[in-house]
Amino acid sequence: MVNYIDINADLGESFGPWQMGNDSQLLKIVSSANVACGFHGGDPLQMYKTCQRCVDNGVAIGAHPGFRDLVGFGRREIFGCNPDELKAEAIYQIGALNAIAQSAGTKVSHVKFHGALANMASRDEELAKVLFDAVMSVSEHLYVVVIAGTKQQLAAEELGILMIKEIFADRAYNSDGTLVSRAEPKAVIWDPEQCAKNMLEAVNSGCITAINGKKLEIVPETICVHGDGREAINIAQAIRVRLESAGIKIRPFAKQTIRNQSLN
Repeated sequence: MVNYIDINADLGESFGPWQMGNDSQLLKIVSSANVACGFHGGDPLQMYKTCQRCVDNGVAIGAHPGFRDLVGFGRREIFGCNPDELKAEAIYQIGALNAIAQSAGTKVSHVKFHGALANMASRDEELAKVLFDAVMSVSEHLYVVVIAGTKQQLAAEELGILMIKEIFADRAYNSDGTLVSRAEPKAVIWDPEQCAKNMLEAVNSGCITAINGKKLEIVPETICVHGDGREAINIAQAIRVRLESAGIKIRPFAKQTIRNQSLN
């Protein structure tokens, strides 16, 4: 029986006058936030405000590095990147957010890669290792959030790093554990009650169901709700209510573990 689980959301993705999502409302529901670091979304002011709001709501802070692609919101796959460049860009984004988090009286607890970069790493173990090596070069105390059951998880296991296995409430799955492309029909699940039902079943059974009906054995440790989705608030709330009604507590996965440790 699972006693607790984390609910995370990708936040801080607004940029200048362009607003994305409803962070203030989501931060009252989720237990961990993955904060955009300026490459796919976000900017220094948004990063600072989001960190302050996380502190006010007792929400754990994670860095959410992505491709340098503001126009495409980091959801366009980019090929041919030099591994050293990708590593340096990840370090840059994590370090920037950690400096801002420290100025708000807290610190970064975890790293979750964003969008197309994360999806590519879920299929390419060597790319995942490059990205995770960037995390380790910043701090061995940082957790990496991995898409459970994919090459990301394999890479984290081989490297022996701290990891948290993630499932997605609002996305459909392929039979290999990767996410169905947003270009495909039914890739995104919009019904809050369906999301909540699926997540309770996944937590209790240790399985998720792929779009073709195949059962994938995955023991989830955190559930993601995309903060930019039109039903994000309703989905997150429905999941929290459904899980808590079943006696499952919601709490940050990493905050208690590293709160007294330095990233240096």
